[in-house]
Amino acid sequence: MNFVYIVRCNDGTLYTGWTNNLKKRLHHHNNTNLGAKYTKNKRPVILVYFESHPTKSLAMSREASIKKLSRQRKLQLINFNQDLKTLS
Repeated sequence: MNFVYIVRCNDGTLYTGWTNNLKKRLHHHNNTNLGAKYTKNKRPVILVYFESHPTKSLAMSREASIKKLSRQRKLQLINFNQDLKTLS
């Protein structure tokens, strides 16, 4: 499985990425030099959104589309997802 995710950095900014191992990737962002250069000095990062995709290609395509969204639209995506979780 492949994942697209958004993390909130300690300065409030949002970072979008993709991975095939979400737990390991979050560990890298917070604890090693293997995380993204952008998040390295903005630790800790907190996972605020993720979605799964069956292929790497679909995940990378979705990542690209999310990265094009404005901050406001990303926040709406995050909030909508959290609202769905509370309904379940």
